[in-house]
Amino acid sequence: MLTYHWGVFSLIGVTMLLVQLAALGACLFALVHAIRQRRDAFTAVDKLTKPIWVGILVIATLVLGLPLLGLFSLGMFGIIAGVVATGVYLADVRPKVDEIQRGPRW
Repeated sequence: MLTYHWGVFSLIGVTMLLVQLAALGACLFALVHAIRQRRDAFTAVDKLTKPIWVGILVIATLVLGLPLLGLFSLGMFGIIAGVVATGVYLADVRPKVDEIQRGPRW
């Protein structure tokens, strides 16, 4: 049985578990999105290259996912770092990469 270091039976523990699961889901979504995009789309919108973003998101996925398996944890710092990396990709990089590949919506 997997145990969670905050104590799953407390309200804070359950809340943190749900936040971490949601962050992991968003991170996996961002990672799949980054992998499926063309390599030149990232540099066309003046962002970091595709391999760098995929690497960042792989590390974020590991940092968010491994504590759930009880294997490795950076504590709250790891969760915050993973959420920030995912948020930057989803809020800044993804819309611009999608726009450059689809063209304007008009």
